[in-house]
Amino acid sequence: MTLTSITTRHLDHVLATAQREGRLPSVVAGLVRGGSLVWTGAVGTVDGRADGRPADDDTQYRMGSITKTFVAVAVLRLRDAGRLDLTDRFGAHVPGTALADVTVEQLLTHSAGLQAETEGPWWERTPGGGWEDLTGSGVGQRFRAGRRFHYTNVGYGALGRLLEEHHGRGWFDVVHDELLEPLGMSRTTTRPTGSAAQGLAVHPFADVLLPEPEHDAGAMAPAGQLWTTVTDLARWATFLGGDTAGLLSADTLAEMVEPHHVVDEPGKAWTGAHGLGFQVWNVDGRRSAGHGGSMPGFLASLRVALGDEAAGGGDGVVVLTNTTASSVLRGVTTDLLAGLAEREPVTPAPWSASGHPGLLELVGPWHWGPMVETARVVGEHLVLGEPGTGRGSRFRRVGDDLWEGLDGYHTGEPLRVLRRPDGTVSHLDLATFRLTRTPYDPDADVPGGVDEAGWA
Repeated sequence: MTLTSITTRHLDHVLATAQREGRLPSVVAGLVRGGSLVWTGAVGTVDGRADGRPADDDTQYRMGSITKTFVAVAVLRLRDAGRLDLTDRFGAHVPGTALADVTVEQLLTHSAGLQAETEGPWWERTPGGGWEDLTGSGVGQRFRAGRRFHYTNVGYGALGRLLEEHHGRGWFDVVHDELLEPLGMSRTTTRPTGSAAQGLAVHPFADVLLPEPEHDAGAMAPAGQLWTTVTDLARWATFLGGDTAGLLSADTLAEMVEPHHVVDEPGKAWTGAHGLGFQVWNVDGRRSAGHGGSMPGFLASLRVALGDEAAGGGDGVVVLTNTTASSVLRGVTTDLLAGLAEREPVTPAPWSASGHPGLLELVGPWHWGPMVETARVVGEHLVLGEPGTGRGSRFRRVGDDLWEGLDGYHTGEPLRVLRRPDGTVSHLDLATFRLTRTPYDPDADVPGGVDEAGWA
C-alpha cells in the first residue's frame, strides 16, 4: 500500500519532533502493514554532528535485547522439532552448572529467578568471556524458580548456550542459518558492518557527546549483541505479525505472545507481561507484542499490534537510535503506530454470504440451566455468547460434531453436539455442562436429573 502524503508528513513530523526533543544524535523508524514496509523515516547524523553523515534505512544500530526474540524463536523451533520440551530442566541439555534445575520455559519467560546481570564488570561495556567464564563466576538465583517475573540477561546467555549444545555450532550461526538468511535479513550481524551508527552518550546538561565502547559480549551475546537496520528489523516485525515464511507455525507464534508472567510494578496497574521471548502489552484493551532494546550508545523498539487485521492487527513499528538514554522512545513508538492506525484505517473486506447451511441446526438460543446463551456462526467459527464477556467463546471444528474452544474459560475445552436417534440435535455438552434448547429440558439427559414436577 502507499500512504497519503498527509500521513507521511505527519509521521515525518512525529519522528523529527522526537529527535529534537529527545536530543537523539540520529533516529530511524519504519512502519509495516500487511507484511510490507510502508514507511521509513530518518533524522539526524550517525555521529550526532551537524556536518556528519545522515542516517538512513541502511544504517546499522545495535538492537540490544531484541536479540533475545531471535534466540527464543530458535529455541521454540527446537521444541517443535521434538528435540526438547519447555518443561525440561536446563541441566538436561546443558549439564554441569548452577542453573541446572530451572526449566527452559522459565528461562524464556524470565521466571527462573536468575540474577539480572553477571558477576563480573558491567558486561555491556566490557569484552565478554566464554560460557565457562560465565558459569564459573558464581551466577545463580535471586528467587525461587517460578515465583515471579525477574528480568535476566544471564538467562538468555544460558539459552544461547542451549542452542549451541543442540546444534554443535555458535548461537548466531543457528540464528543466521535458520532465521536471518531465509528472511532476507542480510544486514543483521553480531558486529557493525558497512554503514553503522556510532554509539553515543548525550550529556544530561549540555549538548556534548561521548562515544560508547563496542565489543563482543562472549557468552552474554545472546542477550543483546545484534546489530540491524530499520529495513531488516521491519522484516522481523512482519514475522511477528504472522508472516513467518513457514519458519514457525501460527500456533507456536501465538503461544509465544501469550502473557505468561505479568510485570508487576508496585503501585501500578498491570499493563505488561512476558511471553516466550516476547514482551506483551495490554493498554486500554489493545494488545501488542515485541521487545525493547538498550545497550550503551543505543536504544531500540519493536512493537506489533495483535488481534484482527481489520482492527489493525499486524501493524508494526520499529525504532532505532544511537543514544544511551532517552525518555522519548516509548512515546515515539506509540505515536507512530497510532498515526498509521488513525490516518490510514484498514478498509474492512466486504461482507459476502459464505456460511454453511448445515450449521443452522446449531445457531440460536441455548440454555445453560436457566441462563440464555446465543450461538451464531461467524466465518469458520461457532460463537457461543460474546468472547471476552463472561464465558463467551469461539469454537473451531475439530471433528464430526466436535468443536474446541478458543477463548477465555473455554480455551481448549471440548464442545460436543449430542444427537437423537433420528439424527436431530438434542443438546450440547460443553466440558460436561449441558446446554439445552429449553431451560433444563428433561429429555436432554441433564446431569442430576430434572424435578418430575417441573416448573411451578
